[in-house]
Amino acid sequence: MKRMLSGIKPSGELTLGNYLGALKRFVAFQEDYEMFVFIANLHCITNYQEPSQLKTHLKNAVALYLACGLDPKRSTIFLQTDVPEHAQLGFILSCYSYLGELNRMTQYKDKASSGENSLTVGFYTYPTLMAADILMYDPAFVPVGDDQKQHVELTRDIAERFNNRYSPTFSIPEPLIAKTGARIMSLSEPTKKMSKSDHSDKGVIYMIDDPAVIRKKVKSATTDSLGKVAFDPTNQPGISNLIQIVATCLDQSIEEVVETYKDTQYGEFKESVAQVIIDTLSPIQERYREIVNSDILENVLNEGKEKAQRIARQKLEKVQRKIGLEIKKK
Repeated sequence: MKRMLSGIKPSGELTLGNYLGALKRFVAFQEDYEMFVFIANLHCITNYQEPSQLKTHLKNAVALYLACGLDPKRSTIFLQTDVPEHAQLGFILSCYSYLGELNRMTQYKDKASSGENSLTVGFYTYPTLMAADILMYDPAFVPVGDDQKQHVELTRDIAERFNNRYSPTFSIPEPLIAKTGARIMSLSEPTKKMSKSDHSDKGVIYMIDDPAVIRKKVKSATTDSLGKVAFDPTNQPGISNLIQIVATCLDQSIEEVVETYKDTQYGEFKESVAQVIIDTLSPIQERYREIVNSDILENVLNEGKEKAQRIARQKLEKVQRKIGLEIKKK
C-alpha cells in the first residue's frame, strides 16, 4: 500500500475550507493509502500566537480530525513537535536549499513585496521544514491545494539534489490536487481563499459554527447582479464559490449542481447552500463534542507519536550517516 502524507497548520479554528479541501479527502484516502496526517504546530509559530489560544486550536484540530472520520487504526495521527526529528532534518535540508529558491516562494515574495517588515526568519525558512515533514516518511503522494504545490516542487528539488550528491535516500513525492473543492474561497471576498487566520470571520465558516451562524454568513455572502446560478469564477466568483461548496459537500460535479439550481433565485440558492453545509457539519460537530473532553485525544497522539518517531529516527540517522555527522555505531 502506497503512503500518503499531509498536515494542517491550525493557527486558528478549522474552517469549512479545511474540511472540504483536506480533511474530507484524507478520510477517503485512508481506504486506499497508508495515511500519515499530522498537526503542523511548529508552522503555527512563524507568526505570534497567544499560547492558551494556540493550545485550544491544536486540541480542537485533533478532535476534528477524528470527528471527520480519520481512523487511528488506519491513519497515523500525530503532533509535529512530538517528533523532534522534523526540526533537525529541517535544518539539515536548509543546508541543501538556496536563497534564490526561498526568495521565489510565493507567500514570502508577496508579503515582502507588500512592504511588510515584521516577517520572521521562521516564516522565510518554513518551506525547508515542510520539506522535512514530507521527506521524513517517503510518501508517494502529498495532497495539497494549488497554493501549496510550489512547496512540494521545492521538496522534490531538495530530495533530488540530496539523492544525487550522496545516493538514493528520499522518495520523490507527487503533489495531488483535487479538481473540486481544493480551494474554497471567502464568502465575503470570493477572490481570496477562506482562511482560518482571517481577521474578519464574516466570510469564514468554521467547522464548529452553529446552524444559525452558518445561515447568517451564507445569507450575507457576496454575489453579483447577474441573477443567474452559473459557474463562472471570473465574472461570478461568489456564486461559483457557493456552487463549488455544494458540489464538494455532496460529492457532485459542478455541472450537476448548476443543473439543479439554474432556475433558482439567489436568495433561495443561498438557503439551500446553508442547509447543505449544516447537514454536512452537524454529524461532525456531534462527534467532536463527544471527543474533545475525553481521553481519546491523548491516546491517539501517543500511538501516533510512537509510530511516526520510529520511522523518523531511522530516516534521520540514515541522512546523518550519509553526510558524515554520525561517528557512533548505532
